[in-house]
Amino acid sequence: MKPLVLVLNAGSSSLKYQLLEPDSGEVTADGLVERIGEPVSVITHEQGGNKTVEDLHLPDHRAAIGKALELFAAGGIDLERTDLCAVGHRVVHGGRSFYQPTLIDQHVVDEIFRLAPLAPLHNPANLVGIAAARALLPDVPGVAVFDTGFFHGLPDEAALYAIDRQVTEEHALRRYGFHGTSHDYVSHRAAEFLGRPYDEVNQIVAHLGNGASMSAIRHGHPVDTTMGMTPLEGLVMGTRSGDTDPGLVLHLHRIIGLSVDEIDDLLNKRSGLKGLCRENDFRAVTEMIAAGDEHAKQAYDVYIHRLRRYFGAYLIDLGTTDIISFTAGVGENAASVRADSLARLEGFGIEIDAERNAVRGSQPRIISTDASRTTVLVVPTNEELAIAQAAKVVVSGVA
Repeated sequence: MKPLVLVLNAGSSSLKYQLLEPDSGEVTADGLVERIGEPVSVITHEQGGNKTVEDLHLPDHRAAIGKALELFAAGGIDLERTDLCAVGHRVVHGGRSFYQPTLIDQHVVDEIFRLAPLAPLHNPANLVGIAAARALLPDVPGVAVFDTGFFHGLPDEAALYAIDRQVTEEHALRRYGFHGTSHDYVSHRAAEFLGRPYDEVNQIVAHLGNGASMSAIRHGHPVDTTMGMTPLEGLVMGTRSGDTDPGLVLHLHRIIGLSVDEIDDLLNKRSGLKGLCRENDFRAVTEMIAAGDEHAKQAYDVYIHRLRRYFGAYLIDLGTTDIISFTAGVGENAASVRADSLARLEGFGIEIDAERNAVRGSQPRIISTDASRTTVLVVPTNEELAIAQAAKVVVSGVA
């Protein structure tokens, strides 16, 4: 039996997990926990051809991981006896210290914890996954794969903030970028799917989930991305505001009287779609719009406006764009978002085929017309496979 990797991907309100063979990509078991921390969470677990769906209250990621491990055991998988070579963990923020997949020890754990203020919705959740796996499988090496890694080499013009240089250098203040594992995987998969050399094409990737980001990639090298020092910058997201006037933060504190922690909570957990229409699940927002909810329609319009702003910026930055790819939950499933964000761009050589765009599927697919100079794709992301492959490489080197 070929060695397997258990991948834990703890997001801001979700947990994905997979037990898979990194070379073939064959999945032995996997699952998804959604709406963690909300009144009703949903866990979907598939193993041995059987699918279990359960509604229950999971207050935090520790509870979600515990439930997932219960389901592994109930399906007959004894992780202590499985030929498990590594546990791969998605970790959002690696700061300047970590940009390659890294074997986890106590120093790495301490550094991830130290960086938690830069990714308050994610790094703490990532640490919960690491702690649970180390306790359950103490003899199996853990590997951290960092979301910021792909964007480590951003050019200075995209990475630097235009504030006092001494302050930025002393405190490592710069734009790090996030969702790097997904942007890396999807951009490679898109070029492969179209049979084009990765280092010869210009691409824009739109990773649209509860968290959302875009990247501009020139000849295989990322040159810009929407997220910055933290995942708060950029697009409108499920619960995050994305770009705001820095003066707004000062106003919230000086005039309205909110504390720093209250502002943090407001911008990270009570903004974005949720702030505008009290709902962060895009499926629910769509249902509200269909029912005539004015606030939901307004939230959708703001969401699309921000997307179009960044598409315009990246089209100009790249000069020529060969491929645009949509990925993640919203990007893969919301045909209206894809159509509306790229509407009226025929002058830029971008034309969406309505029939192709309406098709749903689990494989990469073209949604642009044959006449479109830029090929527009839907490319399902597979961060778990990318993490598993990276983890295997790391532990193979250690061995």
